[in-house]
Amino acid sequence: MGLSLPPKAEYDAFHIAIAAVHGIDYLLTWNCRHIANVKLRPRIEAICRALGFEPPLICTPAELMED
Repeated sequence: MGLSLPPKAEYDAFHIAIAAVHGIDYLLTWNCRHIANVKLRPRIEAICRALGFEPPLICTPAELMED
């Protein structure tokens, strides 16, 4: 299982991990570089599931408000 985020994004990974471990349904963020990055989301979700956690739905507030 490879890393999803670069080492400089340690706090971003921690943020995602806390949400997954605590069963948070949505993780809203404007951080599109590391957290709400459409290319990274599948890897983030796969890592959460491989570790036995359901990943939160990661999106920006604007994405959540879309119809």
